Amino acid sequence: MGRADHRAFEELAKSPGDGACARALAAAVKARGDPTDLEALAALWLNAAAAAPERLPAIYDGVAAGWLGQKPRAPAIVLPDAPAEPIPRGFWQAFWALLAEAPGSLGAGGVTVRTAALLDELAPGVSLRVGAASLAYPGCAAAVAQGYPQRFTLEALARCPKGSLGGEFHDLIVDNGFDLEVLDREALGLADAPPPHNYLNARILQCHDLWHLAAGYRTTGLHEVAISGFQAGQFGHHYSAMFLGMVLARAAFERPEAAPIFLDTVTTAWTHGRESPPLLGVDWEALWDRPAEEVRARVGLTPYASPYPADLFEQLAAA
Repeated sequence: MGRADHRAFEELAKSPGDGACARALAAAVKARGDPTDLEALAALWLNAAAAAPERLPAIYDGVAAGWLGQKPRAPAIVLPDAPAEPIPRGFWQAFWALLAEAPGSLGAGGVTVRTAALLDELAPGVSLRVGAASLAYPGCAAAVAQGYPQRFTLEALARCPKGSLGGEFHDLIVDNGFDLEVLDREALGLADAPPPHNYLNARILQCHDLWHLAAGYRTTGLHEVAISGFQAGQFGHHYSAMFLGMVLARAAFERPEAAPIFLDTVTTAWTHGRESPPLLGVDWEALWDRPAEEVRARVGLTPYASPYPADLFEQLAAA
């Protein structure tokens, strides 16, 4: 992929599309598998993540309709339209450098850090618009109104009975050597971030692995892609939108034959997120001692029905 390809894609990503455009592109990719349509769809996702966050719910609902044959069975998230922000040169330099990394070379942590760093390269207005847009998602404004989230603690989880949600969460973290929060909220200065980012960014750091467990997403490569779709569907999670745009762009340029796997996964997970009850504001600490299945029933949460084995990427790598 040369500089001319980069420039052509950057031009595509300057122009926001709507739900109808997204639906048509997804249907075209499914019918013909043309890499040109796939690149245009990846550019549309990146535009929503990098320049026009108000369009994200309509675009992903449209992709679900074009790819799966129906939109999520959930009320439309209606946001005011606004011109796209410019996408700075520094963003594209960091973006192409990330895509140039060999798959698997960075590890999960490295991908997280490098993708999160892309958000710092965006025009200043994007962050404000992302925050405002997130409040239109069901339950988000009420969750933000609860105030800055207190940390979960391993000590509290360790006291939970075997088979409880808290006990399973404790084992997931300890057995896999995970941090209880994906990144260090103090190092990121989240408490001092403007609302609603202070709440949303801290809350998803503490709930990401919990949502894996509660919503039925395994901690595998494919399901990290899937839960990004789920998180985007829940509240327009900005990191997830950026990660998905990056993943689809990589597929478009390097492995277009793998695009159906990604689109099956992302559209079903996005639909799962849109059709599930809002999870941001759930008082998880009050439910730690209850069995996980009981918690799902109380919350009204159905586990993700994965269209592929969760460890598909790991199986392919081993083969």
